[in-house]
Amino acid sequence: MIKKRSRNEMRNIRHRRLRKTLKGSLDCPRMAVFSSLTNIYVQLIDDNEGYTLVAASSLDKELKAGLQSGSNVEAAKAVGALVARMALEKGINSVVFDRGGHTYHGRVKALAEAAREAGLKF
Repeated sequence: MIKKRSRNEMRNIRHRRLRKTLKGSLDCPRMAVFSSLTNIYVQLIDDNEGYTLVAASSLDKELKAGLQSGSNVEAAKAVGALVARMALEKGINSVVFDRGGHTYHGRVKALAEAAREAGLKF
């Protein structure tokens, strides 16, 4: 009997497949997105050194007060704009987008487009 894989197991399979080709550096870090049921998180990661350069989420104090929910498209747009602003302050202009196995739709797409509008290139 074939066991049906859960939605999260399939996301993890897609994520591992994507990570084989995506690699971030100090010049062009990897923009890793994770969305849970209640919040959305994003990090800019230098894979060569193995550390996070910039991180933002819908739980940040400056965003949480103005958001009705941390799990909707408006929250994703706010997080995308925030991470782009923080990256540009650190001198990071371009990134490699890692959608974390999620489909490029809804919150993930809104975050990416808000980051692009704020000045990040990917």
